[in-house]
Amino acid sequence: MRKFFLLITLLFPACVIQAQDDDRAHILKVYNWADYLDLDLIEEFEEWYEEQTGEKVKIVYQTFDINENMLTEIEVGQEDYDVVCPSEYIIERMLRNELLQKIDTTYFAQTGTPNWLGNVSPWAVEMFQRMAASPEQIVNDYTVGYMWGTTGFLYNRAFIDESEVQSWGALLNPRFQNQIYVKDAFRDVYSVLINYARLDDIEAGRVTRQELAENLSDENIDAVEEILLHAKKQVAGWEADFGKERMCQGKVWLNLTWSGDAQWAIDEEDEGVDLAYTVPKEGSNAWFDGWVIPIYAKNTKAASYWINFMCRPEHAVRNMEETGYVSVIATPYVLDEMTNEECDYVDASYFFGPEANHVQLNHVYYPDKSVIERCVLMHDTAQRNEVMLEMWSRVKGNNLNWKMLTFIGVVILFLGSFFVIRKARVWRRRRRRRERLKRISQNQ
Repeated sequence: MRKFFLLITLLFPACVIQAQDDDRAHILKVYNWADYLDLDLIEEFEEWYEEQTGEKVKIVYQTFDINENMLTEIEVGQEDYDVVCPSEYIIERMLRNELLQKIDTTYFAQTGTPNWLGNVSPWAVEMFQRMAASPEQIVNDYTVGYMWGTTGFLYNRAFIDESEVQSWGALLNPRFQNQIYVKDAFRDVYSVLINYARLDDIEAGRVTRQELAENLSDENIDAVEEILLHAKKQVAGWEADFGKERMCQGKVWLNLTWSGDAQWAIDEEDEGVDLAYTVPKEGSNAWFDGWVIPIYAKNTKAASYWINFMCRPEHAVRNMEETGYVSVIATPYVLDEMTNEECDYVDASYFFGPEANHVQLNHVYYPDKSVIERCVLMHDTAQRNEVMLEMWSRVKGNNLNWKMLTFIGVVILFLGSFFVIRKARVWRRRRRRRERLKRISQNQ
């Protein structure tokens, strides 16, 4: 009997681990940005996956709000998320640090499942290839794009004319004092303002925009910092997410922001508020988020199916309608669904192909080709992160607008007055005590 219990004691942990592993094969852990998916697709994927493979799967859906926090969970915590949606510079870092697995498309052929990965715009595939850790690496083997956009100005047309925001120099316009929000994202802000700082060199052909985006020299960082310090009188705040809400409420006039947030604000603007979006002439960045399978993923099969499922044109359109952001999927179905006769004509041939060189599309979603030609891919700044963060801290740390200065002045005045009054009371008490002791001494 003792041997029997010993055997059970030894085998029980192994049985538990095996049961967990078996159960894990039917769980798909998805880690995505908040408000970045049509959530109805989760249940639809579970049903579709069983139809395709004959296997059940349950999705555990979690969200994050900062790329770096997500990466730390995987790189340091070795969390076993199966599929994650980081931004381009984090994908680049994960590729360099060998934190990604290849997407396995052989599963699709085995089950007769259509492969929709080829629906991604060739332009987006080309941009992703710039993230390669080596010339031999094919980035599309490890990641498939999800959403993309640009960085620009969201502005209130009741106070600002379009001609006033055609340059990043609008940040320096004294007329906009305390009326500007800037994204609290040092990479994005740096990558656009360096074009403004070095525009003469760009126009003279001495440097390209992409070279500037990758050249984080002290000289370039100092040039951007100088612009931001001069712009501080106009900056009402540095925002991670609340800027779009303040804009659609008409609280401020201008927001340096992402196109997706801009479109959300335009769609949600209050009555009487008239918002528009533009990309300044000096150039900007084209940012991307993409699906990846981390190295510690446990269910790579379901993860590969999930990525494929997200590339289906109908699902891409639904996700765009739900989130306000733009899918990288570029099929005729998507072009037809996004065509709007109320929109101006744009050249979207870079994205959809030659047949889209004169189409009516929302220019916030699909900028004209002439705009995209001035946009570059933002790269990882890992080796210069500390310097960049120090610059950003100096800029934000000195951001004392008149309201904040007034508040601080009142507090200092109050504390000073309190200190003076208290000292005076102490001095009077001591004087009265000395006088009382003197009288007592005289009476004795």
